[in-house]
Amino acid sequence: MHADPKGVLTGVHFLDGDHACCEGALAAGARFAAGYPITPSTEVVERFAARIPTVGGLFVQMEDELAASIAIQGAVWGGAKAFTVTSGPGFSLMMEHIGYAAMTETPCVFVDVQRGGPSTGLPTLPAQADMMQARWGSHGDYGMIALCPNSPQECFDLTIQAFNLSEQFRTPVMVMLDECVGHMTEKVVIPPAEQIEIYPRRHTAEPPDRYQPYAPAEDLVPAMAHAGEGYRFHVTGLTHDERGYPSMNVETQDRLVRRLQAKLRPLAEGLELFAASDLGDAEVAVVSYGITSRVAKRALQLARERGVRAGEFRIISAWPFPEDRLRALAGRVKALIVPELNLGQMVYEVERAAAGQARVRGVPHAGGGVHDPEQILAAILEAVR
Repeated sequence: MHADPKGVLTGVHFLDGDHACCEGALAAGARFAAGYPITPSTEVVERFAARIPTVGGLFVQMEDELAASIAIQGAVWGGAKAFTVTSGPGFSLMMEHIGYAAMTETPCVFVDVQRGGPSTGLPTLPAQADMMQARWGSHGDYGMIALCPNSPQECFDLTIQAFNLSEQFRTPVMVMLDECVGHMTEKVVIPPAEQIEIYPRRHTAEPPDRYQPYAPAEDLVPAMAHAGEGYRFHVTGLTHDERGYPSMNVETQDRLVRRLQAKLRPLAEGLELFAASDLGDAEVAVVSYGITSRVAKRALQLARERGVRAGEFRIISAWPFPEDRLRALAGRVKALIVPELNLGQMVYEVERAAAGQARVRGVPHAGGGVHDPEQILAAILEAVR
C-alpha cells in the first residue's frame, strides 16, 4: 500500500465501502477522528487508526458515541478537519451534539453506516431507516446536508464532497451508507492528490480586535478562527448574537435559525446531487438511493424489456431534498415508485414534492436484506396499467 506525501493512496484499488470512506476522509484532509466500535461502521476507523500515524494525525477511541461526537468538534475548533462514524444506536446518541454542531456552525462529518433497527436490531444486516433522523433527529430548526453513496467509489468521492460541503457551508454533513454499501467490495479509483479539489477552511482575515465569530459573509456563512491564534470569542449552543454571546430574545432567535437554514439554499436550489437515466421518454420513474438504487437498476431493465418506459432518478443528496427536480419530474410521468429499506420515510418527501401531479407508490422493506427486483418491477407494472 503506497500513499503520496499528503497521505492519499493513489491508483486503482479493490476496497469495500467502509475502507473507501476512510480513504476519502484522508484525501479530504481529515487528520482527526474519534469513534466507538459499532457494527457495521467500525472498519472505517480501524483503517483510519492504521493509516493516520503515517500522515501526522490522530485517532482516539472514546468511551462512547456521545464523547466521540463532541471530541471531533473540539478538534475542529483547534484547526483540524475531523469526523466520526457510527450506526443506528450510536447515531441516536450523537443527536445532541449534531444539533450543537449545527448551532455553533462547526464543520465536521458524521458517517452513518445504517443497519436494521430499532434499538440493537440487526447489527450486521442492512436498512435505510435513519434518513429522517439524519434531518430531524436533533431538536430545533437548522439545515442539514446528507449524502447517499451507492458504491465504494462513491463512498470515496462523496466523503470528500462531504468535507468540502461542511467547510463551504460551515455545517455538519452526514454520509449515509448502509451495511451493503459499506461491506461490498469493488474497484475504487483514487486520483493523485493534486487532482482532488479541496474546499479550504473559511479562516477569518479580520484582526482579533475586530473579529466576530458569527458575523455572516455575503453568502450567509461566517468565517472561523481557531483556538490558540490570539482570538477571544465565545462558542455556545445557546441562541447567540454575531459576537457569539448568548442573546436570549425572539429577534436573535429568529435571525439565527433562519440564517442556519438559508445558508444552505444554494444546495436546495439547483446544486443538489442526483443521477438520472432514461427519463426522456419515461412514463414511470423509480426514485431510490443507496443500495436500493442498485437493486432498482435490474427492475428498470426488466421493465424496459417488457416495453414499459421506465426511468431512474437516484437521490444522492437526500438533504437538502431535491424537491424542485422531483416536482418537475412528477409533471411528466404517470407515477413515481419509491423503494427503500424502511417502512416509509423518503417516500413521503417524494409525495410532497410531487404535489399531486403523479401517483406516488412506496415499495417498503423492513430491512435485514434487500428487495427482490421483481417487487420493484411489480410496482412499476401496476403503475402503468
